[in-house]
Amino acid sequence: MSFHPINDATLWAAIFSTFMPFVSFVLIMTLTRSRRRLSAGLSLGAITVSLACSIFLLCSNWGIEKPIQYTGRWLASSSIAIPYGFLLDPVSLVMLVIVAAISFLVQTYSLGYMAGDAGFSRYYAFMSLFAWAMLSLTLSPTLLQLYIFWELVGLSSYLLIGFWYEKFSATQAGKKAFVMTRAGDVAFFLGIILILLHLGNLNILEVNGAQSAEAMSPTMITLAALLIFGGIAGKSAQFPLLTWLPDAMEGPTPVSALLHSATMVAAGVYLFARLFPFFSLSPTAMGVFLTIGTISMFLASTMAMVDRDIKKVWAYSTISQLGFMIMALAAGGREGYFAGIFHLTTHAGFKALLFLCSGVFIHSYHTNDIYELGRQGARSLKVPTITICIAAAALAGLPPLSGFFSKEAIMVELAGLSNPVWLVAALSGVFMTAYYAFRVIFVVFFSPLEEDQLEMGQVSSGHAHNSDHHLLQYWVMACPLILLAFVTVFLGLCEVPLRHFLIGRFGSLAVHDGGGPSWVPYTALCLAVCGVGLAWLEFGRREARQIGFVERIPALSTLFAQRWYLDHLYRLLVDRLIDKGISYLFYKNDNKVIDGSIDQMCRGTLGGGRFVALLHLGMIQYRLLAAFAVLVLLSLYFFL
Repeated sequence: MSFHPINDATLWAAIFSTFMPFVSFVLIMTLTRSRRRLSAGLSLGAITVSLACSIFLLCSNWGIEKPIQYTGRWLASSSIAIPYGFLLDPVSLVMLVIVAAISFLVQTYSLGYMAGDAGFSRYYAFMSLFAWAMLSLTLSPTLLQLYIFWELVGLSSYLLIGFWYEKFSATQAGKKAFVMTRAGDVAFFLGIILILLHLGNLNILEVNGAQSAEAMSPTMITLAALLIFGGIAGKSAQFPLLTWLPDAMEGPTPVSALLHSATMVAAGVYLFARLFPFFSLSPTAMGVFLTIGTISMFLASTMAMVDRDIKKVWAYSTISQLGFMIMALAAGGREGYFAGIFHLTTHAGFKALLFLCSGVFIHSYHTNDIYELGRQGARSLKVPTITICIAAAALAGLPPLSGFFSKEAIMVELAGLSNPVWLVAALSGVFMTAYYAFRVIFVVFFSPLEEDQLEMGQVSSGHAHNSDHHLLQYWVMACPLILLAFVTVFLGLCEVPLRHFLIGRFGSLAVHDGGGPSWVPYTALCLAVCGVGLAWLEFGRREARQIGFVERIPALSTLFAQRWYLDHLYRLLVDRLIDKGISYLFYKNDNKVIDGSIDQMCRGTLGGGRFVALLHLGMIQYRLLAAFAVLVLLSLYFFL
């Protein structure tokens, strides 16, 4: 489209919303690393500008009828021109606001959580890098530009997960996340190349257009979709690349909140929504996506039912909820598209709230163990206690919270599919989600206090807010919790206008539009209430032994605690296939072929040198012998 860049407020808002965090990152790393307050101020100022610009873009473009695209030449070689620009449409505008808002709240919260950390400035630099990469990914108009920032998101997440690099477990978790997501990204890149070879360009609007069906055969579309989904599975921790996400909890808790709510893992679902019309051209690929989302949702839910680490429980929950989103999108249709994005939106709020509340408890009591938090009296922290209950209820899908509306939309869409197995699996996931979410709540807030706390009538010394400094840190962390709780309570009321905004442009999309029977929402709600009730019976009531029904079956408990032995399987594959297979072949090639050939050349050179040296010893008999040998050979050659 043509535009006047000097007078185009939309373009300038897009530029400032994406580039300000990058400017902050550069300034912190080059100039202000030794000045903690200035570094934090730069980072917060940049993300505040990004948030203001993203809200402006959403409000000014609310109800747009067609996407707005700005592109300019970035690189050129001969007849090849690589563009760079911005793509503004409903899904990118909504995602832009989500990323900017959660990043702003997490960075504000981090002022209290990371106050005494030696790497305070470095932390905010990495936060700015992360925000720049994710915001730029969101507005990318081409798959190549999206892939570049996709990889930068992976780099910055690696830096943040392994932020406390002095801990061996943190460095291992960072490497595991980086390697497993790169495995999916290789498939993603191959899918991009396949599309480029057939379409001749990587513009997202053209990839989603009718020309894809004309230029590519159904087989090629399916193959490209499956390859791109490899990147989605890696980034969003879906089966089989799901075990890196729980280990990523080694990073600071605000990092976990950012990873799980609005960035990195949500990038995979966003890419699915971004290429939804293209993926919809292949029913086979959509069926595969639906299967993978269902398996991921189920496996992660079972893992969360037995873990004692509060952050890992929410990490498994993230995998499960992302599985729900992929199930909704893979179900197809405008309503499935809306249900997936709507759940992504509501999930960003209550999942950030869950992690940030948990961070307050961990910061105060220095433990991630839910039973230990309960014994030490975590319930005395009123703001995180109330807000985490709200977030857990939203996660469980209880009304009138936002999670209820988005999860019911998914259930209704799945009920419209011809195969009932998808709905049954989703309903079982609803029950398990409510159970493990309130298992954490009841253990943390209903566990018997330690004897010394009962005698003193107060919490343990781990929570010492008796100074103004600690009180200030507490309220710096508490204020974002209150804002997120407000969003969690009222965001569900935005369902109707958000639906109209997101799916109005898909009026002519020729894919299935589901619509389940009216009993589905009531069944889902009953199962959620049953999950909460079972959790209360086992963990909440006064006589409860606080041992779950799964934990009473040792074999099943071990299976879930060991993540269905997926890590063991990966370890076996690495040992047998890579270490004893590929690596062994490379070792043999290096020793026998490369080193062996060089050794033989050296031996030949050495032997030749010794023979020549022998001829130059100055002894006449050797020279006569050589002359005689030459004469004999010449005679044989000429006479025979």
